[in-house]
This record gives sequence, C-alpha cells and structure tokens, in this order.
Amino acid sequence: MIDFLAHAAAEDDDEYEDEEDLPAWSLPKTAAGRIGMDNPLPERVDKDWALGGATGKGVKVCILDSGVEFGHPLVGELAGAVAITLNEDGDPVAEEDTEGDLCGHGTACAGVVRSIAPEAEIYSVRVLGAGFSGSGPVLLGGLRWAVSQGYDVVNMSLSTTKRQFGEVLHELADNAYFRGTMLVASAHNMPVESYPWRFSSVLSVGSHEEDDPLLYYANPDPPVEFFARGVDVEVAWIGGESITATGNSFATPCISAIAALVISKHPGLTPFQLKTVLYLTSANVGGSR
Repeated sequence: MIDFLAHAAAEDDDEYEDEEDLPAWSLPKTAAGRIGMDNPLPERVDKDWALGGATGKGVKVCILDSGVEFGHPLVGELAGAVAITLNEDGDPVAEEDTEGDLCGHGTACAGVVRSIAPEAEIYSVRVLGAGFSGSGPVLLGGLRWAVSQGYDVVNMSLSTTKRQFGEVLHELADNAYFRGTMLVASAHNMPVESYPWRFSSVLSVGSHEEDDPLLYYANPDPPVEFFARGVDVEVAWIGGESITATGNSFATPCISAIAALVISKHPGLTPFQLKTVLYLTSANVGGSR
C-alpha cells in the first residue's frame, strides 16, 4: 500500500516548452511580472500607524456565540443576527434570530468589541444555547455560514475538545484565512487540547491581568499567539446589565476589536499581514510603541 508520494519533477526536464507541463501551482518564468504587489507596510510599523485614530468604521465583526441581546446599552444596534439550527435532515440552516442572547456570553463579547471599536458593524451568529454549550454540527454550520458571508473578523470565544470536529474546523479555518477573513479564537481556560484556537490559520488569544484594553502581548511560545485583557473585566450581560468576569473568552474580543481598528485604517490587509502588524505592535516586541 502506498500512503504518500514524493512530488519530484521527471529527470532531464531542464526547460518546459509549455506552461501546461509545469507542476500544479507552479509559476512560469514569464509570469513573475504579472503578480507584483505593493507592500502595504511602512519601514517602521508602530501602534500609531497601525490603529491611531481608528474607530472600526466599515469593518464587519461577527460574534459567533450565544447570540447578542438586542438593544443592550453597551452594545447598541446590530448589523445583523441569525441563529443556526438543524433541519429535519440534520443539516444546519441560518434563520433570523428573534430571541437574542440565551446566556449572556455573546453579549459580553459584543460589548467588548463595541467599547474598543465603536463604529464597527457587529453581526451575531448564534450557535450556543442557554447552557453555554452547543452541538458540533451547529458550530460547524455556523462557522461555515459566517465564512461564506465574508466578514472581516469572526470572534470565536469558544472551542471544542471533540477531535471528530477538528478536521472540519481546520478546513474552515484555512478557508477563512485564504478568503481574507480573520478568525480570532479563545484558548481554552484549562490546559486541554481543543480547537480551533490551536490552528495556525486563526489568531489565538489568552488573557493577561492588566487593565488597558489596548495593551496586548505577543507570545514567544505559541500555540497561543497573543495575550489581551481578560481578568476581572466588566462586561455587558443579559437584561441590560453588566458583570465582572474573567476568562480568555473576554480577552479574545479585545484582539478582535483591535484587529477591526487596524483593518478600518488599512483596508485590504490579509490575515497574514494583520498578524504581522499585531506582532510588531505588541508591547513586548523590541522597538514597538
């Protein structure tokens, strides 16, 4: 049984007479001039260049969570809200959300985004129930739907430890990355294997204890890539209220909102470029300010 192959060219193929003879995903000599790109980053990337004066205007941020309470004073108006359910055949469907938040978690995340990026367009995709949990098919269906909508940022303050969902989550995360959607995912609050935060195509977030919502650190020892404010944070909650809470769940929308600020000031940045900007402007990276 053959389980893998080496992708080597045939011998003596020094020159290719036809581009069709090249391996898939190859670049012929004459094509180099057709793929030139401008460098969007200056010689020095600092925080003022990255997000100074930005408000998140024009950036679409999706909260993939338990829903968002309509009209909450710390969230304001939503640009859209859907709930993901399974139909009779077990397939996920997106329908207008008429219930809002079922447990408070999504409202908390939306409130954090609003407090940092006040002019961002916030969308809610409800995949969690009243018990702070949901089914794998609903989560996968919700993420697939969110990626198809072309949101700029998808906040995922949730994860699954179920390995059977990991492969599809990985595929969806990579698809989002290549389509220009930045998935921002919470590291698990416990030292366990969970997904999708461990995938390199997402932007993974843990917590720090500082009070400044715009203070973030790059992690020199991934898979967690960044640390943001997430300890004893006042967050929005259902009933128009607010509570004090701790968790990577609340650090994640800090980074989602900061990403929205960067994108609003520099539209067109790819997820790769956005990660680079966040890294270079992290408080612990030499020369950052």
